[in-house]
Amino acid sequence: MIKVKVELGKNSYDINIGAGLLPRVGLWLKEKGYSGKAVIITDTNVKGLYADILQRSLANAAFTVTILEVPAGEDQKTLATAGRLYQRLAESFAERTTPILALGGGVIGDLAGFVAATYMRGVPLVQIPTSLLAMVDSSIGGKTAVDHANLKNMIGAFYQPKLVVADVDTLKTLPKIELSNGMGEVIKHAVIRDKGFFEFLKENMAGAMAYNTGLLEDIIEKNARIKAPVVETDEKESDLRTILNFGHTVGHAVEAISDFKIKHGQAVAIGMMAAARISERLGFIRNEEVNQLELLIHEAGLPVKVPELSREEREKLLETIKHDKKVLDNKIRFVLLKSIGSAIISDKVDTGLIGEVLFGWRTA
Repeated sequence: MIKVKVELGKNSYDINIGAGLLPRVGLWLKEKGYSGKAVIITDTNVKGLYADILQRSLANAAFTVTILEVPAGEDQKTLATAGRLYQRLAESFAERTTPILALGGGVIGDLAGFVAATYMRGVPLVQIPTSLLAMVDSSIGGKTAVDHANLKNMIGAFYQPKLVVADVDTLKTLPKIELSNGMGEVIKHAVIRDKGFFEFLKENMAGAMAYNTGLLEDIIEKNARIKAPVVETDEKESDLRTILNFGHTVGHAVEAISDFKIKHGQAVAIGMMAAARISERLGFIRNEEVNQLELLIHEAGLPVKVPELSREEREKLLETIKHDKKVLDNKIRFVLLKSIGSAIISDKVDTGLIGEVLFGWRTA
């Protein structure tokens, strides 16, 4: 097992990465001093695959376990769903010391994390991601949120977990499109922070996409080691951590106008290419490096262009970008590339340039 530490003082926690880890979760929680009740929040897809294993692990450590199930899908990441979970927690007599275990992909991690952050002003949270996307990104760093008014992650809190457990065995049941989806965030971490990792991905993407467990474990570890120090330096995203939003300004808007039919990693891939092209236009990055990024995104099975949009949809996309969470003093704070492995934050990108790059890809 690989262990990566996120050092945040009293909020520090471990990220445990390896195969066959779910049966050990109960013991780890017991070692941390938890006992009594535990609540698993999961979705309809994951429950039948892994909830029983996790429940047995907790029961073997003398926990009384409640499983709360929500339908799968981004459309469940709402205040209404959170409200139903609050009610179920109250009915289960969950206490301030009752750990909530988020078992699932990014949606469950965000939703259950938000519920843990807000129920009784905060209860212990354990992230148990079962998708590549959640393992490499959303389970690390304490971001929790729900969507609101068709805007992604608009209501949320920074709330660090007590433990993250990435059991790579759960990736064996992950559909290929979801593996590809996770690679969007993998590529993002490489391109903003680690050129060597970018080269590793160029050499090993085919093997990783063929479910090579060893490669996937290496990739998850490398992502954790890239993201952890960024979170340690800037826990609440006031400065450095903003670079982790590379590709997300356009990506979140693409997700929103598609009513979240376009998956997060796919949207981030589109956003990364837009940001790279903007970086090239502004003289920050060489065309050769932009092309390398495009080839790697292709190899991961991800899109590089916005889908066909009507004029109204294009205008809506650009308007959505203006409401991005990183907007400061009415200026869009855009994450750009100086080179592969090096990112900067700029407020010099206007929607005119974004529209030109996005929709200039299209031929008449």
